[in-house]
Amino acid sequence: MLGRGLKTSLMLGVAFGGMSFAAPALAQSAAADPGDIIVTARRTEERLQDVPISITVYNNEAIEKRNIVVASDLATYTPSLSVNTRYGAEKASFSLRGFNQDQSTAPTVGVYFADVVGVRAQGGTTSGNSVGAGSFTDLQNVQVLKGPQGTLFGRNTTGGAILLVPAKPTDNLEGYLEGTYGNFDQRRVQAAVNVPLADTFKIRASIDRNERDGYMRNRSGIGPKDYNDTNYFYGRLSIVADLTPELENYTIFHYSRSDTNGYATHYESCDRAASPAAFTRYFTANAACEQVDRQTARGDGPLDVEISNPDPRFLLKTWQVINTTTWQASDNLTVKNIASYGEFTEDSAFNLYSDNFRVPNTPVTQALAAAGTLTIGAPLNYIQLDTQPGFHAAAESTVTEELQLQGRSSDGKFNFVVGGYLEFSRPLGWNQQRTGIYGNCTDPGTLACTGGVPLIPLPAGALFPNSPAMTLPGAIISESRTKLSFDNHGIFAQGTYNFTDQLALTAGGRWTFDKIVGYSESNRYVFGTFPAALGGTTRLFSRVCNDNLNHPTVNLITNGGDVTACGTRITNKSNKPTWLIDLDFKPTPDTLLYAKYSRGYRQGGVNFTNPGLETWKPEKVDTYELGAKLTFRGGVPGYFNIAAFYNDFSNQQVFGALVAKPDSGLAGGAAIINAGKSVIKGVEVDAGATVLDIVRLSAGYTYLDTKIKDLVAPTLTADSPFEQIIPRGNPGDPLTYSPKHRLTTSADVYLPVDETVGELSFGATFTYTSSQLVDGNNRIPSTSLLNLNASWKNVLQSGFDVIGFATNVTNKIYKMTAGGGYESSGIFDFAYGAPRMYGIRLRYNFGK
Repeated sequence: MLGRGLKTSLMLGVAFGGMSFAAPALAQSAAADPGDIIVTARRTEERLQDVPISITVYNNEAIEKRNIVVASDLATYTPSLSVNTRYGAEKASFSLRGFNQDQSTAPTVGVYFADVVGVRAQGGTTSGNSVGAGSFTDLQNVQVLKGPQGTLFGRNTTGGAILLVPAKPTDNLEGYLEGTYGNFDQRRVQAAVNVPLADTFKIRASIDRNERDGYMRNRSGIGPKDYNDTNYFYGRLSIVADLTPELENYTIFHYSRSDTNGYATHYESCDRAASPAAFTRYFTANAACEQVDRQTARGDGPLDVEISNPDPRFLLKTWQVINTTTWQASDNLTVKNIASYGEFTEDSAFNLYSDNFRVPNTPVTQALAAAGTLTIGAPLNYIQLDTQPGFHAAAESTVTEELQLQGRSSDGKFNFVVGGYLEFSRPLGWNQQRTGIYGNCTDPGTLACTGGVPLIPLPAGALFPNSPAMTLPGAIISESRTKLSFDNHGIFAQGTYNFTDQLALTAGGRWTFDKIVGYSESNRYVFGTFPAALGGTTRLFSRVCNDNLNHPTVNLITNGGDVTACGTRITNKSNKPTWLIDLDFKPTPDTLLYAKYSRGYRQGGVNFTNPGLETWKPEKVDTYELGAKLTFRGGVPGYFNIAAFYNDFSNQQVFGALVAKPDSGLAGGAAIINAGKSVIKGVEVDAGATVLDIVRLSAGYTYLDTKIKDLVAPTLTADSPFEQIIPRGNPGDPLTYSPKHRLTTSADVYLPVDETVGELSFGATFTYTSSQLVDGNNRIPSTSLLNLNASWKNVLQSGFDVIGFATNVTNKIYKMTAGGGYESSGIFDFAYGAPRMYGIRLRYNFGK
């Protein structure tokens, strides 16, 4: 067999043989002249260099060369965009200019497909509210808009918006078929076909099937051999019907199904000085230390993990139908209606902290073992989430309706957009999942758990006359059972008045009305296991409501399991105005200067996991921005765009780790709290140039300075099941996922060969990210990544393209995020980015 290094060398040789390296165009586009790029950042088509917004645009060629497959891949190339992959790439959330999304909160960065926001979901972890895996197939472009975009876009956000613009059916009979093979046994097939059935009726269909083994190797011998794998199918059908010369109907149906083993984190270290006074933390910390010691004895690397789950799974399904009807009512008025319906479901089973625990061998556990309370070395699961038969972990439908009136005055000096937005998200049944905690669970979803951690104290004589006092090992199974309904509505107007050809003023406003109604019947079982001397059987000792603040006396065993007795309904409503004022000045046709002030807003939320801390309020930001967009022509055409921004951020929603009281029956928690104020300021630069018509250079840089000004956790009540809230961060700290420096440089070289040969190009992209804070107040070091690509398009006029790609060429092992479990469990774990990935594509193009 070939050695791993030799196989890597041969594969890279196929992809890049005989070529020296330069770099692919990055930040704005692969186009030579950014003035040719059309964007829809203000809901109408405009030239990129005429829009007073900091935008990064990727056309289809750039997406292909950079091997952008899922939304989280964008963060590699967009300097001001960071990503949190705590729960895997398919469930990632974004941070743009330092605005972060924690689990259960509304996105700070809205992701839109064909002008419609991603289908909402509200599971136990960050999920949904984005686009399904494969949605980057067959796109016209991707636009990353920075700063609050709440004036014109559906949901209000504080960080920005990502717009995916799909390829629209055209008048040409054309298409392509593409196959990819790469390392980690990647096999991917993409195809698209465009068929004009008539002058007024056109369709376009595309598919994407992608599989790749995971890069995190499981060393437990239990369950799958790897994690962080890829396995999805995506399909799209688009139809354009020109009902009359003035009336167009555009319908898109797209479907995504991703079925993987999920994510895994590697244990870095543990709290070896954990105090027995906090007994459950002491227990998990020592079990984690033994797992770390096993890793060390084997010589494990950062991409080795040890997980005991026999059948982990992340099954995410999304489908959506979007209809856009555009009526050119007159020369000066266009009426556009955008309606959509979509559904998101998630079925997931995984170990939250990637554990393969055993009952640890400590002085405390030795004493308990001598008393027959537990068995040292017995399997122990910390927090194991599982699908409950007949239910989904998350299941939500979303309906949106948006009506726009786009117009301009007869003299062309004033143009405007006025409209209204309605969004209704409703549960598709219960969001229901069972979680085994502190036990030995083969299947928490079916209540198949035996005791683990000493949990159940029995007084003397409780079992039989003269029986001694003892504590039985117990297992908690928490049954999360919720329904959540969301109403998000708004009315908006924005207009631009051109005083002269050089000077224009834009003003816009939106009033947003948000409402969340949550209902929970969540409860928990406590199973205890008798010592072997007493039969070793497992029985149900208690079943109570998780919300023990509002339902402290409910006994679900004696009431026959009527979980309606645990019913808790919470409503969280808000309505806020947002606005934008922008002054543009164009001293020359190729120079745009602008000054902007805007207000951003992000709604509050509901999460029933943490009794007494279930809700949080909206946050807001005031953003001030100065920018310039310069276009250069002549012998070396190019562009230079710069924006400086200052954000005053208040009442922000932050994560707070919860330490549970010993008698609470809970395993800690993760609350969202409104705690403080921050300042976010920085500078963004995007620049590019074309040299000798064959070399395209570009660079993107973001300097980000974030600082927490105030951070005060709410006061816990005396009857709270939690004894401490540990907010993420301290006054004076930077915000998480906010690296101070992000730099991306790249270039494409197009070889000057005869057109009968085809088009030959090659390049590289270099990205540097400085160190940053991530989940759990953890800092990860800086990273430097190099990606390469090479292509031979229309080989000898055959219609075939050959494309080679390699990401993370130097095979850097780098941290992406932290598990965030140190405060509550003594576990210090990290998620790692993908190692070197490379492959080759063969594509056949037909038609125009």
